[in-house]
Amino acid sequence: MGRGIGVTVIVEGSSRTVPAGTTAAEVLNAGKDVLAARVDGRPMDLAAPVPEGAVVEAVTFSSPEGREVYRHSTSHLMAQAVKRLFPRAKVTIGPAIEDGYYYDFDIEPPLTEEDLPRIEAEMARIIGEDLPVRREELSRDEAVRLFADQGETYKVEIIRDLPGGEAISLYRQGEFVDLCRGPHVPSTGRIGAVKLLSLAGAYWRGDERNKMLQRVYGTSFPTREEVDAYLARLEEIKKRDHRRLGRDLDLFSIPEETGAGLVLWHPKGARVRQIIEDHWREEHRRGGYEVVYTPHMARLDLWKTSGHLDFYRENMFSPMEVEGTAYEIKPMNCPFHIMIYKSRIRSYRDLPIRWAELGTVYRYERSGVLHGLMRVRGFTQDDAHIFCRPDQVEGEIRRVLAFTLDMLAVFGFREYEIFLSTRPSEAVGEPDEWRTAEGALRAALDAAGLSYGVDEGGGAFYGPKIDIKIKDSLGRAWQCGTIQFDFNLPRRFDMFFTNDRGEREHPYMVHRALLGSLERFFGVLVEHYGGAFPAWLAPVQARVLPVTDAQAAYAESVEKALNERGFRVESDLRSEKIGAKVRDGAMQKIPYLLVVGKREAGDGAVSVRARGGVDLGVMPLDAFMSGLEEEVRLRANETQLTARG
Repeated sequence: MGRGIGVTVIVEGSSRTVPAGTTAAEVLNAGKDVLAARVDGRPMDLAAPVPEGAVVEAVTFSSPEGREVYRHSTSHLMAQAVKRLFPRAKVTIGPAIEDGYYYDFDIEPPLTEEDLPRIEAEMARIIGEDLPVRREELSRDEAVRLFADQGETYKVEIIRDLPGGEAISLYRQGEFVDLCRGPHVPSTGRIGAVKLLSLAGAYWRGDERNKMLQRVYGTSFPTREEVDAYLARLEEIKKRDHRRLGRDLDLFSIPEETGAGLVLWHPKGARVRQIIEDHWREEHRRGGYEVVYTPHMARLDLWKTSGHLDFYRENMFSPMEVEGTAYEIKPMNCPFHIMIYKSRIRSYRDLPIRWAELGTVYRYERSGVLHGLMRVRGFTQDDAHIFCRPDQVEGEIRRVLAFTLDMLAVFGFREYEIFLSTRPSEAVGEPDEWRTAEGALRAALDAAGLSYGVDEGGGAFYGPKIDIKIKDSLGRAWQCGTIQFDFNLPRRFDMFFTNDRGEREHPYMVHRALLGSLERFFGVLVEHYGGAFPAWLAPVQARVLPVTDAQAAYAESVEKALNERGFRVESDLRSEKIGAKVRDGAMQKIPYLLVVGKREAGDGAVSVRARGGVDLGVMPLDAFMSGLEEEVRLRANETQLTARG
């Protein structure tokens, strides 16, 4: 394209006329920190010419799009390094992921941990070469021929599966070429510091019937200091891993003998779960909900009516036959609540109806995605359904939003990300209904003054939803709460109420969970607190440690007094030195260790050590109990007695 004709573009809010064919890099006068451009809202390469009337913005590492471009470019860099060192390796896919990237290779013999430093060194050499990264477009036949000549059979398969008429784009850097939509950084020299983290196995296209590939994970940042800070954060994450802490603190297990993704709650873990459940039930009672209970399975026809068999089949277990009738173990609780609603005629005066259940459901998750408590096959949802009139929907959603945030705050979560998830490609209902429903959710969010993003196409098949991701103490976001609007199931089940004109009318239905699944929420809690639960949640709130066997009887009397006041307490009566008992109590992350020696026994007192090694000194037993009682009453997420000390 020649440059004689001018085009008008908008940069940083100002209109500017530039020659036709001017690139985004030239329009932005891009420095080293600019990785790509956002042209009319879409990320593009800096080398792309800008069209007439385009709004052009710089994309840097500080933005989510910038980090994705940067790390996707780093995955290509890694693939190039692997191909240089292991020419017979075949490349497959290598996306950016949160905080990093990965690339899957078909490589024999498999890579080992010892290979990672070699690959890193080669990546550094390619960065030093500052190779230009250029986009090309080919016809389908040309692209197939190119990769077939290189022996890259996986790329050929991907190309042949692309929709007809779609442009085939490639990116070249030096001798390396990869199939990719882009965009990418302008040259390999734009990548600052890289680190390869781990190796894993991955089936081609996530299907266990396909070949097992080797996945290499890595991360990259503009500076080595940022990489080092990230690695330190990873070490902290490892220390807080709920799977390790679940074992060390004797909270839960998932033995192979009982089945993958099926959790066994040990007594200490069950205590914490019971505290969560008790608080949940009390708050729901106060919030105008009634608790219901439903079975774990139902006739298959129920799931046909609900639409789950059509839209959710891949996440359901195989049906079973009972006396000639097909039954299905439940993946959801909602059809059961609907059947309770339909058990009698409802009037407009009865609505809204709010029913809640801690209902255990079962979903078929592939073994490759199972992850401790975070992804399981059997889990308990803190589920509820609200049946209401159309004029009540927005108010009920606002009420649920406030309830959700209050509930999360009690457990120490005050930072979160909120997303409005809209109509997916496979959905029921008319577009106008979806727009109305999405408008109701948006209005509730706006009325609550909450900032939120939009997850296009992320809604459930039956309606749009609000997803709430809580942020833990390390800044990681976890999907927990959700509020879902549903105009589909009331129709499929022919639900109705008698309105104020005496006519039959379909209710609206709101599905909601405040904590999500108890398993996932518990896992998040463990990692958020690093296993050091606040005293009101701790499975053991205090442990009594006699200095010698002579104080064992007094220790038991202290334990009894605390138990009678409703505290969770135990004694360590082993014939061990007091230092060993204190260390063991610290390892178990118990909020308070009560050391009792001859003096304490004589004075009816305890020597209190708060978690973290803080010595609070000697205090009367009654004073300690009163302080702990207040701490528990307040549901404090920090030790109040430490502040007093």
